[in-house]
Amino acid sequence: MGQLTLPCFPPAEHCSQSVRKVEFEPLSTTALILEDRPPNLPAKSAEETQRHRQQYEQMVAGAKRRELKEAQRRQQQMKERFRQEEVISNATLVWNQHILPHWDTTKSSRRAQELWWGGLPPSVRGRIWSLAIGNELNITAELYEIFLSRAKEKWTSLSDTEDGASLAEPSVELITQDISRTFPSLCVFQKGGPYHNLLRNILGAYTCYRPDVGYVQGMSSIAAVLILNMGEAEAFISFSNLINRPCQLAFYRVDHQLMCRYFRTFQVFLEETLPRLFLHFQSLGLSPDLYLMDWILSLYTKPLPLDVACRVWDLYFRDGEEFLFRAALGILRLFQDVLLHMDLISVAQFLSRPPGEELLSDRLFSCILATPLLSGNRKWSQVSHLTNRVITVSKSQREIGSNELFCFPQVLSSCSC
Repeated sequence: MGQLTLPCFPPAEHCSQSVRKVEFEPLSTTALILEDRPPNLPAKSAEETQRHRQQYEQMVAGAKRRELKEAQRRQQQMKERFRQEEVISNATLVWNQHILPHWDTTKSSRRAQELWWGGLPPSVRGRIWSLAIGNELNITAELYEIFLSRAKEKWTSLSDTEDGASLAEPSVELITQDISRTFPSLCVFQKGGPYHNLLRNILGAYTCYRPDVGYVQGMSSIAAVLILNMGEAEAFISFSNLINRPCQLAFYRVDHQLMCRYFRTFQVFLEETLPRLFLHFQSLGLSPDLYLMDWILSLYTKPLPLDVACRVWDLYFRDGEEFLFRAALGILRLFQDVLLHMDLISVAQFLSRPPGEELLSDRLFSCILATPLLSGNRKWSQVSHLTNRVITVSKSQREIGSNELFCFPQVLSSCSC
């Protein structure tokens, strides 16, 4: 048998010296404050020792305060989350039991309007959006399948050609590019994601349904939000009816006269509600089309976080197109103090992508609430009607060479239309 070899242990004295060395080795910079200096250095004076001890105690007390503050912050966040969950749960119950079963008679009730303002619960949001958007175009699920089949046939025929989609059908390539950029942080619409084909189907079917409109950049994010909240056929029906609304159709078809009407109406309310910012934008030569175009085309999915954009949609479907411009005024009010100190390029860059950490839902909607759409005693629709007269009269007078213009002060000169 082989000889058993026992491990060799260090002498007890050496071991104890090692232990002592570990015991007294400082483990942090705070420990150095309370440790005596090595023997080869001058010893601390009593005054220095006392000062270091006070510094150490202050550091410990500061760490405890920070830890307590962080614990309180987490506790407050938890309480707020529980409160929000309870509010959503109660609101869902009211929507399901009292409002949705009697939609036509209860949608305009005070109770429904108040719940709507607070944001729709995610579990009922898609159903409420569908009802609020409506189906004036009378599109059916069967009609969607027909146009989807046509889109698939087109894709197949294009893939069989040598040139592919880039030359034969520009919208196909644009859809492909846009889908890849749609809410990339969610990772559900990109190729291989669970909703990629679904989004492609809806956009492709729409281009076959409305070839006069076709595909316009930004449509993918609107269709994507609908897909996240409702089924495929229902999303297509809502998408088609939504794009058919006057405001969306004007921007997607680039109807210059109608777009100018919206811009000039917005300018009236900007001057009324935020006069300092209006004058600042005037001095910079910043017209509303430079920032409103992206906001309206994307229905705020581009400048706002997704959850905040969905709440804007909630109120858009409740109040109509005027809320889109009220939301724009709310964003400008929220960032007014910052914007007043920026030059033209800085303002344009800032408004193209406002800082998301500042765009909390409650903060933005407090600003929107403080921004009613009233110019004197005139509402949005009345000002819009008068603005249309301005555009019509202006156009007629230009044709006959007249210099007299009926218009709102400063508005015509401040719009690039």
